[in-house]
Amino acid sequence: MGHAEPQAQAAEMAATMQPYWMPFSPNKEFKAEPRMFARAKGMYFYTPEGQEVIDASAGLFCVAAGHCREEIAQAVYEQLQTLDFTAPFLRAHPKAFELAERVSHYTPEGLNRIFFTNSGSEAVDTAMKMALGYHRIKGQSQRQMFVSRERAYHGVNMGGVALAGMVNNRRTFGLGLAGVHHMRHTALPQNKFAKGQPEHGADLAEDLLRFCNLYGGENIAAVFVEPTAGSFGCLPPPKGYLNRLREICDQQGILLVFDEVITGWGRMGANFGAQAFGVTPDLLTMAKAITNGAQPMGAVAARQDIYDTITEAGPAKGVEFFHGYTYSAHPASCAAGLAMMDIFAKERLIERAAAMSPKFIEAVHALQDCAVVTDIRSVGMMAAVDVAVDGVPGARGHEAQKRLYDAGLNLKSTGDALIIAPPLVCEDKHLDEIITKMRAVLKGL
Repeated sequence: MGHAEPQAQAAEMAATMQPYWMPFSPNKEFKAEPRMFARAKGMYFYTPEGQEVIDASAGLFCVAAGHCREEIAQAVYEQLQTLDFTAPFLRAHPKAFELAERVSHYTPEGLNRIFFTNSGSEAVDTAMKMALGYHRIKGQSQRQMFVSRERAYHGVNMGGVALAGMVNNRRTFGLGLAGVHHMRHTALPQNKFAKGQPEHGADLAEDLLRFCNLYGGENIAAVFVEPTAGSFGCLPPPKGYLNRLREICDQQGILLVFDEVITGWGRMGANFGAQAFGVTPDLLTMAKAITNGAQPMGAVAARQDIYDTITEAGPAKGVEFFHGYTYSAHPASCAAGLAMMDIFAKERLIERAAAMSPKFIEAVHALQDCAVVTDIRSVGMMAAVDVAVDGVPGARGHEAQKRLYDAGLNLKSTGDALIIAPPLVCEDKHLDEIITKMRAVLKGL
C-alpha cells in the first residue's frame, strides 16, 4: 500500500493539471514533470515540498521590491473592501489620478500623460494606436508603417506580434499586421563579453534611414525599440545607437517609442532606460514592476503635446480617443501601484540598483571561465549568459533552467540565453548564492 499510495496521488495530480493550458510553456513536459512554487517571500520562492529557491529573475522582471510585500498586500486588501471596481469609461476613482501623477515624476521630462492598461502587451498596442491617431489628426494619415528590430519582443497581442523580431512568436500566427519592417539586431560578435553598452554597432541605426529612403520616411508612423532587448537575452544598445535613432526620427517626423516593460523602474540603474541612456522617446510603455507584479497593470507615458493633439481634436463633449480596457486603472491595481511608489521612494530602490550594478556585473562576468559559456552581456541589474548550443538550439538552455530550479535557483531562459535580473533588494549574500549555484550547474552541463 505504501508504494501504491504515492502513485495514486501522482495520477490524481496529473489529472487535475490537465485543464490548465499553460502559456509559453511545454505543456506535455511540464505536466509530466512539474516544477512549481507554493509561496514566496523576499528574495525566495518555496516549492510545495518546502525547498527554498532564490529568485534570480524577479519573477519575470516584475518583483523589484522582493516578494509578498505586506504594504502592497494591505493596500490591495483595503481597496477591495472599499471600492472593488468601477468602469473606467465615463467614470473614474481618485487613485487612478493619484497614481498617474506619481508615475509622471519618474518618467522622462515631458512624458507626463499616463494611459493605464493591464499588461505590457496592451501598452504596446495602445502606443501603436496613439501614433496612428496622432499622425492622422496632424494631417498625415499616410503614416501607417512601423519599424521594429530583429530579436525584439513587444508582447503577444497582434500588434506586438507584428513588431516582434523573435521568430517563434510569429511562426504559427503569421505577420500579425502588415507594414512592419525590422532593423537588424545589435548582437555583434565583436561585442562579446561586453560590460554595459558595447562599442560596436551604432551604425546599425542607419537601417532606419535606409527604410526612410526605401519606403518614404513620411509613411512611417513610429519606431519601437527596447532600450535594452530583454526577453531575447539582454542586448544593451551600442554607444550612440539610440541617439542616432532619435536624430533620424526627428528629421523624418517619426515618433520614437521605447518599450520599457522590462527596462523600466530601476532595472537599468535609472528610473527608465531613457534616463539611463540619455535619450527621450515620444511614447514610453511600462508594466511589470509598476505594481511589483502583485496586480496586473501596464501604462503608456505620452508627450503632453501628443495627448493635447488627440484630445483637442475631439468633440467638446464626447470621447476623443476610442480605446481602453474594462480593467484600465483597476482600483486594486492602482492601490498596488501607489504602495509600490511609496516603496520606491522610501527604500530608494532605483538608487540601490545603480549602486549594486557594478558588483552585479562583475560577479556575472566571472562565469566566463565556465567552458559552456559562449557570451555574457550585462547592463544595470540585468545580464544574460549564453551557453553553447547542444544539438537543437535552445535545448541546453532549457535543460539548464530546469537544473537550476532543482539546485535552488529560478531564472528565465530564452533559447540558450540564461537571463539574470534579480529583485532590486538583492544583497551581496544573495548575489553570491546566485553565482555559486549558477557556476555549479554550468560546470555540469
